Amino acid sequence: MADEDDSQKTEDPTARKLSKAREKGQVGSSPEVKNWAILLGGGMGLALLAPWMMKRVLTFNFILIEKVEDIHLSRAMMPSLVGDILLHIILTAAPFFGMLVILALVANVAQSGLLVAPSKIMPQPSNISLLKGVKRMFSVRSVVEFLKGLFKLTVLGTISFYMAAPWMVDITLMPDVDLWGVLDRIYVVALSIFAGALFVMFAVAVLDYAYQKFEFIKSLKMSRQEIKDEHKDTEGDPQIKARIRKIRVERAQQRMMSNVPDADVVITNPTHYAVALEYKAENMQAPKLVAKGVDSLAFRIREVAEENDVPIVENPPLARALYATAELDEEIPVEHYQAVAEVIGYVMGLKGNNQGGGGQTINR
Repeated sequence: MADEDDSQKTEDPTARKLSKAREKGQVGSSPEVKNWAILLGGGMGLALLAPWMMKRVLTFNFILIEKVEDIHLSRAMMPSLVGDILLHIILTAAPFFGMLVILALVANVAQSGLLVAPSKIMPQPSNISLLKGVKRMFSVRSVVEFLKGLFKLTVLGTISFYMAAPWMVDITLMPDVDLWGVLDRIYVVALSIFAGALFVMFAVAVLDYAYQKFEFIKSLKMSRQEIKDEHKDTEGDPQIKARIRKIRVERAQQRMMSNVPDADVVITNPTHYAVALEYKAENMQAPKLVAKGVDSLAFRIREVAEENDVPIVENPPLARALYATAELDEEIPVEHYQAVAEVIGYVMGLKGNNQGGGGQTINR
């Protein structure tokens, strides 16, 4: 069943699933990139800081040797002497190790951005399982990691040997060279080995980064049903959304129809369009559209208008224009002021001449 489920997961993970995985600390990053950055830091530290570090060590040793008669190896003096030596070592090595830490952090951030996932460091009881441990030991990932480690060890060992071999031919001359000359030769050999190792580790890091990204995306693959379910969770069930939308439209229409009895005139097409206008000269600058509709809704507006003795004026061009340009509960556009004013003026005139004659249809 699990194989069938995995075979159905053919779709790339959605942004939401990637975001959830990131919140759990799951990102497609390669430890080899970090290792290469640390190795690069070691090479840079060796090239830039090693001469300075060696000079500090030699200077400190010479001071100890020159003033050996002033050093009292008593029980009271030993803590102070050891503390001075440790402090000197720490201050000498701090820039080198600081560079390694900074480059390791930069490598991690460059791969996956700044990531804070407290759940990643929390102990998980489910992980304490002998069966899971055995499965991890013999998983495809473990085999790949083993082969990768074996490949790195073999290639790095071979490169290091061939890079260092040319410098070892004169090793028999070392006893005749002073300490500074020996350190200088070791420095050159180490730089050569670092150069070869950096080249190999760069290739390994690039390949491993591509592999880790591929495996990460593969582990988050989704089936089409999962994508549909996620869409329902985020956007809502389409049927429920449609039902809610229908209810909202119905309620909006009910509110709109309740405004028709207060309208001063309804302008129609005569049957396809209907718009209801309200105009109170004492507190309105222009007529306001209080209802509009087409076809069945237009017919319902006409019915409500007739039931409440609201004059109905047939003016197809004006009805279509107002329907297209005027919004509900807003004043009509300026370009229709004159045409609407003529209609309202005409209706008001009829009301003055014929009280109670509302609801009649007037052709204009």
